[in-house]
Amino acid sequence: MGIAELSSSAQDYLKVIWDLQEWDKGPVQPTAVAERTGMKQSTVSGALGRLVDAGLVTHRPYGKVELTQTGRRYAVTMVRRHRLLETFLVQVLGYGWDEVHEEADSLEHAVSDKMVDRIDEYLGHPTADPHGDAIPSPEGDLPPIPTTTRPLSEVSTGTTVRVQRVSDEDPDFLRYLGERGIGPGCVLAISQNRRGLISIRLEQVPAAVQRADEMSDVLELMPDQANRIQVSLLTHKESQ
Repeated sequence: MGIAELSSSAQDYLKVIWDLQEWDKGPVQPTAVAERTGMKQSTVSGALGRLVDAGLVTHRPYGKVELTQTGRRYAVTMVRRHRLLETFLVQVLGYGWDEVHEEADSLEHAVSDKMVDRIDEYLGHPTADPHGDAIPSPEGDLPPIPTTTRPLSEVSTGTTVRVQRVSDEDPDFLRYLGERGIGPGCVLAISQNRRGLISIRLEQVPAAVQRADEMSDVLELMPDQANRIQVSLLTHKESQ
């Protein structure tokens, strides 16, 4: 069975499992898949059963879900399509980073591998999409990620960090950050991280990012918002 023989729904489930695993660094619970897809638990259980039968995932009742080797290969194919399409929509068609997730979800099932490779070549073989998510190579390899990468919520007060990636699941949150010039590549100083509130100060913005001058450099986030931002720690020399 090739990926073209899978239904759009099956392709979506594989991509969702990959994405959840990528953020959480391990097997995922069916409840997380249901939450991400907006489907009922019974619907997700049925879909996972079909993926198990197809040899694409492993899942025991009440257990976690993991991709098989074949399932991972197909998931990476869908992830590559999705992230290259998002990059194309932003860089070429002028979409905002908060507008591209659903568009790419629709387009990724229709494009051919040849078109995806042409888009990749046209864009100059980018290694990350507009949200900072790694773009797999045609062979399924991923660019290296800094070993100090972690959720913003886990960074202590007084630390300086660089934004690596932001979850694309909440367009409103992306718009909120984008209006304040915060995105991949930005340098942030953690001025406070106490239970229930995280205060950050914008230290440096990439040249390609435009900010509204009237926006404050200080931003307060709740822990659930900070969990959607992954950052890498900077050394003292890098933060100067």
